[in-house]
Parts: sequence; C-alpha cells; structure tokens
Amino acid sequence: MISCRLSVILGAKRIKVADVCRGTGIARATLDRYYYDRANSFDRAVLEKLCKFLQVKPGDLLVMIDQPELFETQVVASGLTDTLANGKKA
Repeated sequence: MISCRLSVILGAKRIKVADVCRGTGIARATLDRYYYDRANSFDRAVLEKLCKFLQVKPGDLLVMIDQPELFETQVVASGLTDTLANGKKA
C-alpha cells in the first residue's frame, strides 16, 4: 500500500497546512486528502509543487508500506486450533 507522509513531514518541519496552501496554490481540500492519507490517486503537478515547497523528493513524500493479506490465515502455535478443528475437547 502506498502511504502519503505529508503530515509527518509538516510536523517535522513545523509547517501548517494553511502555509502550504498559500505557498503552493494547492486547494485546501486536496492538501487535506494528502495530509490524512485519504488520496486515491496522486496528481503529478500537485506532487511536484509539494516536493519543491517542502524541499523533499517524491520518495520522501510517498512510501510503500507492507500490509499483510486481509484474509491470510494465522497459525496458532499452541495447537489448540487443531484440537478444536478435529472435534476433540480441549
């Protein structure tokens, strides 16, 4: 999963979203989506403006996060799951 680290970068640099909005001309709603990591797609022009304003590289702003499969089964080390699955009492 790709994650936007705008909030982390702004916090580290002590910059407000309103300052980024004024400095870049990017709409507040767009910045809020990036800030709260709710963007479904990333506009290259927006990324370029953010990177230039914050003096970061795109790889600093967008990072890949490993996320386990949603329906991945977990193996219980105690063996209790196997006992219950076979119909035996624990």
